Amino acid sequence: MTHFDPNRSGVSQIERIGVSVANLEAAQTFYTGALGFRTVGLETMQGEAFAALTSIDDARARVAVMQLGEQTLELVEYAPVGAAYPEPRAANDPWFQHFAIAVSDMDQAFAALLASNAQPISHGGPQRLPPSTGDVVAYKFRDPDGHPLELSQAPQSPWAGMAASTVQSTLGIDHSGLAVADLDASLHLYTFGLGLRLGSPSLNQGPEQARLDGLDAPIVDIATVTTAQTGPHLELLHYRRPKSATPPRQLWVHDIAAVRLVMRTETLDLVTERAVQAGAVRVSRMTINTPTGRRILLRDPDNHFVELVGPND
Repeated sequence: MTHFDPNRSGVSQIERIGVSVANLEAAQTFYTGALGFRTVGLETMQGEAFAALTSIDDARARVAVMQLGEQTLELVEYAPVGAAYPEPRAANDPWFQHFAIAVSDMDQAFAALLASNAQPISHGGPQRLPPSTGDVVAYKFRDPDGHPLELSQAPQSPWAGMAASTVQSTLGIDHSGLAVADLDASLHLYTFGLGLRLGSPSLNQGPEQARLDGLDAPIVDIATVTTAQTGPHLELLHYRRPKSATPPRQLWVHDIAAVRLVMRTETLDLVTERAVQAGAVRVSRMTINTPTGRRILLRDPDNHFVELVGPND
């Protein structure tokens, strides 16, 4: 398998994460009240270029740009709205993609969730994982639209040093975790294709992992991939068991289960070409120009979305 080549340009940063929502105002209320995000911008997207980017005719969208610490989240209400989040829901669904929020005080953050409309994934509240994870305490849940999320307190991570500088228990977005069917194929795309760097792999199992995932005796490979610049990283989640009870399905970007990883690169055409060679599929009808850069939307082998952003011509 070919991995990251430091002599070749690739993605430099995960710039933001975008999630599709059914009701923009309701989603804003949840993310601000339960998780401490703040709204820093409101945008409207429409027109031929937006339709070409999304490959959805007459697509329109209202976007709330949310910030937590240094990280950015986009809540996107599309018109027309796509399919609802699929049922039944499990942590090993083929379309599962969560993002983890670093916290300084798990008790305080968990109490805020209990007062909101969060839907539990984990059983028995926050779970302290084995020492091999760095004594991480984590809890998985879903927002009102069904998107999976995680609270994560990692005393040995860089986030621990930020805790003393804020009174807020939620600090920022640590990573996004993607369910993958073929770990080698996904690593090939994200390392060779997109130029991310492979970190240390782990194999998670045991009663704590079972309670965290809400699954029966899971065994999951976790491969971490990082960007050259600071910001959220990715965790590729390959469940050896239990296998998902639901077959894969293709999502469109306006479907509620859709999540976009917006990645910045200085060599858009080269990275796009290399990503397609490594298994990505173009969603956009063409690369479009926007005030913040040229953009193209891709789909990975497991139907997760990657939006590449590069310099305008």
